[in-house]
Amino acid sequence: MTSQRTRERLIQRLVDQGISNQKVLDVMATTPRHLFLDEAMAHRAYEDVALPIGFQQTLSQPYIVARMTELLLEGGAPERVLEIGTGSGYQTAILAQLVGEVYSVERIKPLQQKARQRMRQLKLRNVHMNHADGGMGWPERGPFDAILAAAAPERIPEDLLRQLAPGGRLVMPVGGATQHLQIVDRTHEGFETTIVEEVRFVPLRPGTVR
Repeated sequence: MTSQRTRERLIQRLVDQGISNQKVLDVMATTPRHLFLDEAMAHRAYEDVALPIGFQQTLSQPYIVARMTELLLEGGAPERVLEIGTGSGYQTAILAQLVGEVYSVERIKPLQQKARQRMRQLKLRNVHMNHADGGMGWPERGPFDAILAAAAPERIPEDLLRQLAPGGRLVMPVGGATQHLQIVDRTHEGFETTIVEEVRFVPLRPGTVR
């Protein structure tokens, strides 16, 4: 189920799909994805698919985790990263091994509690968690060098753009029935948006769940 060979096959699939950042590939090869799933789903952990984690949420497909992380790191490793949607904590754990500090917001309390336990288990001490509405970001801890979101709003919330530091980059899916992964770079002139590829994420919902 979690053999080294199984993990290596997943990494090779990521390379075949165009992931080229070696640091991202190395971290994904050594991070135990099965820890981020309930036991009943753990046997599918190293398939390149999204998997359910409860509360109508999913653990993102490894390809999309690798792609978004790679895009976030294109200009070098950011020091302070805001993550919208902790979920199972898998993307959080990948980021935590590649950047300075991760500030992760989750609206569903039970998911956040499980993710917090996993961070402790993996001894990732540079992760800060907040139970809050992701669309609001975490203004008290901003600005951020980078922002990554694992849920799709119809349009990018202004609150998130305000929390992006000059020179910073936001990577998030945007749209309704059709979604596209977008990059927003904050330059001296304003915000520059790049459309990357079509994706499928759960919608970014308002409010919190206890």
